[in-house]
Amino acid sequence: AASMKLRDTPSACPGLWRCLPCPPAELRLDLVLTSGQSFRWWESSPGAWTGVLGGRVWTLRQERDRLWYTVYGEEGRDGCPAKAANLDGAEADGILRDYLQLDVSLPALYRAWGAADPLFHKVAKDFPGVRVLRLDPVECLLSFICTSNNHISRITGMIERFCQAFGRRLCCLDGRPLHAFPSLSALTGADAEARLRELGFGYRAKFVSGTARAITEGLGAEGLSQLRTAPYAEARKVLCTLPGVGAKVADCVCLLSLDKAEAVPVDTHVWHIAKQRYGVEVGGKSLTPRAYQEIGDFFRSLWGPRAGWAQAVLFCADLRKGQEPANSRDQAWGNRSRDSHGDG
Repeated sequence: AASMKLRDTPSACPGLWRCLPCPPAELRLDLVLTSGQSFRWWESSPGAWTGVLGGRVWTLRQERDRLWYTVYGEEGRDGCPAKAANLDGAEADGILRDYLQLDVSLPALYRAWGAADPLFHKVAKDFPGVRVLRLDPVECLLSFICTSNNHISRITGMIERFCQAFGRRLCCLDGRPLHAFPSLSALTGADAEARLRELGFGYRAKFVSGTARAITEGLGAEGLSQLRTAPYAEARKVLCTLPGVGAKVADCVCLLSLDKAEAVPVDTHVWHIAKQRYGVEVGGKSLTPRAYQEIGDFFRSLWGPRAGWAQAVLFCADLRKGQEPANSRDQAWGNRSRDSHGDG
């Protein structure tokens, strides 16, 4: 099928764009979409971000106090949009508001975190509008299994190949084919692990295929989503029974897809920060499960019930400022340093 044209500004096809009120203090798209929460967005032209959300392709753009968006329809046989996007405006607004969790007001949280923590106050002033996305749980879980010992640009490439190989094709934009995130059923074939190895997944291939199978045979996508209403400790425990899921990957999934705003993913980098900058006394030379818990508890007592959101701000600042050696500036959640734990 022929390629559709990318719409990069509202002026191009005004009838196909909508906007939501959204000041930069509430959202900075450029920070949120590139800081390793989701791996499905790219800057398709300056200031425009294109990606796949909820099985549809979107372009987002921020102008002053407005967030503009357009949704692409599936391609018809001739490559033209079959329908404009068969998605009514109110429904599209709702999907985007939910994904960006716009009901959570950020400036008040920043003020509270800054008042509780001078270090946060110092760092955060340059990084407004960093919020936590609300991802689909299956997509989040399988994506974060791929993050162990990995960095953002490499993970992004892996996920892209993964979607091309196993996901439904949605449309072709400026010659670039875009695919939905794979369904669980697409990943349960006997050859899934071998195909993932061919895509360069390495040892993660057996974890991705194994977890897809475990969920299919166990709680199902539905049961995974229902962990949103379970207590944090319980959700985390369930996740940790899955292949390739350790405490850190479980916390990422809890925070980014299961509504556990108090989940604080801890890697060796966060552990060093807790010791060096916050003076947290945790024993030992390695990040034991007990030290892991104590560090999370420390940040929860410091920052309160949305501690995971506060950590997302500092994480983003860390990525941007490149306080680490230049080569690790690109590290993903919980993998900013080479000595990170490979077990998630």
